[in-house]
Amino acid sequence: MDEGSSGKRVIHIGLPELSEEELIEVGELAQETIIKHVFDVLNRSDVKDIEVTMRINREDTLDLEVEVYLEVPIFVKVDVEELIDEAVEEAYETVERKLREIAGKG
Repeated sequence: MDEGSSGKRVIHIGLPELSEEELIEVGELAQETIIKHVFDVLNRSDVKDIEVTMRINREDTLDLEVEVYLEVPIFVKVDVEELIDEAVEEAYETVERKLREIAGKG
């Protein structure tokens, strides 16, 4: 039985060297943007499950990893993959603007 649709995306955003506070701020901004976008499109009752996870990777480069999982019931006619893509795209742009703002202060 099909229980609806779900989708998952992971994006990586390269970051400049930021302070701990700035990293948290950027992560929260991305998370808020994604959740807001989803609920601009869907009612709360249309969402079975939404998870937005942020990880900071400090490997070769400083990297924000954003993982989005969204699940909606079968009666909700929405392209979940597309909605996640749009939300992630918006978050990416919001983070880019924030990073330029932070860089401008420096």
